Amino acid sequence: MNNTKKVPVAKILDAQDKELMAIRKLERDGNALVIRGKIFGAMPMVAKLTPAEARAALKLIDFKTFLFLLTILFRKA
Repeated sequence: MNNTKKVPVAKILDAQDKELMAIRKLERDGNALVIRGKIFGAMPMVAKLTPAEARAALKLIDFKTFLFLLTILFRKA
């Protein structure tokens, strides 16, 4: 019997539903969010989101998109 745990993966897709990135892990590093995964299924990548960049990203969101983000976890795929 195989006891290996399957690691959950979140995928970021392009407009044609092709995988751009597979996110394997989100973790905290001080005040930054570290995103670990693979780009295009092959190249390992580590990205950091700092508080300043998170605030800059929030400025890109209008009210309608903000409401969508609040409800996205409860929507069907």
